[in-house]
Parts: sequence; C-alpha cells; structure tokens
Amino acid sequence: MSAENENTAKLSEVAATELFSEFFWESTGMTNHDWPCDDQERHNVKTHPCDVVYYYNEPYSPNRTYVHCDLKSYAQGTIRPASVKSAVESLAKQVACAEKSEQWRKFHCHDHVTASICGLLFVYNHDGKYDANFQSNLININPEYLHLPKGAKLFVLGPKEIFWLDNIRDEIQRMRGSRSAELPSHDYCSYFRPQLNRRANLQARTAKAATLEMLTSPIIILEHRDPKGSAKRGVVVFYSRKGETSDEFMYLIDTLRKYELLNDNTTVTIKTLEASPTSSPTFKHAQQQYIEGIKAGASKTDLAGYVNAIKYEPMNKIKSTYSAIDLGTWK
Repeated sequence: MSAENENTAKLSEVAATELFSEFFWESTGMTNHDWPCDDQERHNVKTHPCDVVYYYNEPYSPNRTYVHCDLKSYAQGTIRPASVKSAVESLAKQVACAEKSEQWRKFHCHDHVTASICGLLFVYNHDGKYDANFQSNLININPEYLHLPKGAKLFVLGPKEIFWLDNIRDEIQRMRGSRSAELPSHDYCSYFRPQLNRRANLQARTAKAATLEMLTSPIIILEHRDPKGSAKRGVVVFYSRKGETSDEFMYLIDTLRKYELLNDNTTVTIKTLEASPTSSPTFKHAQQQYIEGIKAGASKTDLAGYVNAIKYEPMNKIKSTYSAIDLGTWK
C-alpha cells in the first residue's frame, strides 16, 4: 500500500473510532494485522487482513458479538460497484475463516464467553462529497455466492448511514456538554431494548451498547437514568425517516407505547435529521390523531398527557471530514 493510501485509510479508522465509542462498542486485540487463512484452497489466499475488531454484549442472549471490520476510505469519485463488491466478497471470506480460526480467536476473543462473529464493511467518504445512491453498488452481489457460515451476518454501512450515525454521535455529545446538561455522563446512559415476548433481556446491566441491528434500523433509542437515583428517566429517540405523513408518526408513537416508554417517569424526545420541512406540524397533527383514535374522551386520559408531552426536535446537520495532514499521518 502506498503512503498516500495508508494515510487515506487512516481517516476511516479515526472516523470509526470516534463513532462507535459513542455507541458503547469497545475494540479488542490487535489492529491492522494479518492472520493465516484456514481454508486456502477455497479462499485462494494465504492470509486474511483485519483492520479492527469491536465487541459488545447481546441483550437477549448470553453471547458477546465480535464485529470484524473492514474500514474503507474513499473519495467521491472512487466509490464504484466493482470495488464495493470486491470488498464484500473479501470480508465474507474473512468472517468465514474467523469463525474457525484459533489464531483469530486468540487475537480477539475473551475467555469464558460465547462468541458470535459478524462482519462490517465501513465505507467512509472522507471528502464528504458523495451524494449518489450507495445501495446501487450492492445490487449485483449475490449472498449465496459469499459462502458465509450458517447464521453468520455481514453488514455494510455506506456514506449515508455513516453520516446519519455521525450526526447522532454529535448530537449526543452536544446534549451532554450543554449548559442545561440534557444528558448525564456515559455511566447513566444505555441504548434501549424492549422486553420482547418470549425473549428476556438477559444482560440488562452489561448490554449497554447499540447493536448492529439497532444501528441499521430507523429507530435508535438512547435511555438515560437520573444520576441522583430517582425513578425518573429520559429517552432520546433518533428517527431516520422523513416524517412526511401523520400515519408515519402515529406508528412511531404507537411503537413507543408498546415499548412501555409512555408513562409518568419517562420523558421522551424525538430527534430527526433532514426530515420533511413540514415534519414539525405533521408530528403535532399525529399526536392529536393518535389521541382521538384511542377512544371517546381520550384527551382527558393519562395516555393523552404522555403523548402530548413527547417533544419533537429536528437536528442541525453536521458533516465530519478529516484531513490526513491535520491528523499528522502524512510522512
């Protein structure tokens, strides 16, 4: 790899480190290393690369998820279907090999935990100018040809998804650092998981992180407790969709109700980014419609009060870009 490519790659490392730390992911083991391929005939390589591995505890099982990452940093004009397809295929081989590699597990896994390994392709646009449909780069990738182990998962975060998550990171840091202290310190925050039917939250205290499934869903909920120890709590609901219709917001309100987040002890704030210009009045209309749809006289019920108390706040857009010179990586 040339010096220029090394320095460009460093930008994605910095972006990923800053981003995932706010979602309570932790890195483990060696970074930027190779390990021997255990299936050289099928994979046609002697070694596999590893940029970084993150981990977090699963909420509904005793497993610990290890996220084997391939961090890519591209300028606007260099994100192409062929390069993305090649990266996905390579990452699939890495995940398949990591599943059975004692060397990989020795480098990254902890003792006495049940490891679940998945792959993440992190496609960072370091000049911040990419505005095309990244998903079109994935159309010609057939999952059946990736030969992933049964049950293994591979995720792709493109520039749009990274932009969204980076704005969540920035908003959380702004709220925590504001004069009004809208958020407490990390010790009192965690990402919310509902108590699902037939799936108990087995690691409620240790599974604080946002899972990959959560980060790739339209709703990410940050829960924060009162540092003074009262029963009061707050939730910040980061919602990635446009908010163009009342029905859309009514569905979101109903989801919060089913998650048992609408009650006396919980304050709820919904945050959106690049939403419809009319999303604020649309949300207000959705609140009214939701209450009217419950039953006659519902406006005087406790639930109506909880629904009306939900705050809706569009976020200010930020775009993080990094300079290799500023980072001191140019040689």
